[in-house]
Amino acid sequence: MSKRELSGKCALITGGTRGIGRAVVAALAEAGADVAFSYRSSQAEADSIIGELERQGVWARAFRSDQSDPAAARQLVDSVMEAFGRVDILVNNAGLASLQRLGESRDYQEVDQLWAVNTFGVIATIRAVAHVMADDGRIITIGSVSGSKAGMATAADYCGSKAAVAGYTRGAAHDLAPRRITVNIIESGMMNTEMAHNMPEADQLRIRAGIPLKRFGDLTEIGGLVTFLASPAAAYITGATLTIDGGFSA
Repeated sequence: MSKRELSGKCALITGGTRGIGRAVVAALAEAGADVAFSYRSSQAEADSIIGELERQGVWARAFRSDQSDPAAARQLVDSVMEAFGRVDILVNNAGLASLQRLGESRDYQEVDQLWAVNTFGVIATIRAVAHVMADDGRIITIGSVSGSKAGMATAADYCGSKAAVAGYTRGAAHDLAPRRITVNIIESGMMNTEMAHNMPEADQLRIRAGIPLKRFGDLTEIGGLVTFLASPAAAYITGATLTIDGGFSA
């Protein structure tokens, strides 16, 4: 696709200061979009990214927001509309990874937080954006292969939260199709993030062994997939689950 394919568009990325979110911010900015992104607490990182983008001539803004709070999701969208006047692309990236073996604890606070961020936060943000997004918009959620394949113990709550979002994507695609707004989900496998590299080496080797391509994904690869889905070339793709996991779920 053309390097400036998304010129004139405004993209909102939730959780944009690190890992996949930061890569998506960079990819959409390179494609010509103005970018707004949210962060929960890392203001220094947000300011650093804004400075970097502005030096590249990109119009960018960062907003502190709590994905687990529906009112904050609405306020985030309102703030982006006030600053940019439009939202053409939404990338739901903010999420939590929390593992807990069933029967280990009766404390549901951690489970509630997990679902509040991974599921209800995504829903709240999509609903808020749907009211203001222009026709021909793009909604892309960064999910996980855990939404369709558990692969391990301790992941039941996490898998459930991701599977629910995949189902919501298919329903939202029908609702927004009359306005030619596409709604898709990317189910990501293990990527080269800080979280992955902080895992014990034995766990990294075990996970790589189960991936047919025998490596973790590069963040530019998921950034490229998001950019494609945000582009005019993907106008006929909606309600779809696209997997990027090196063959892990094959």
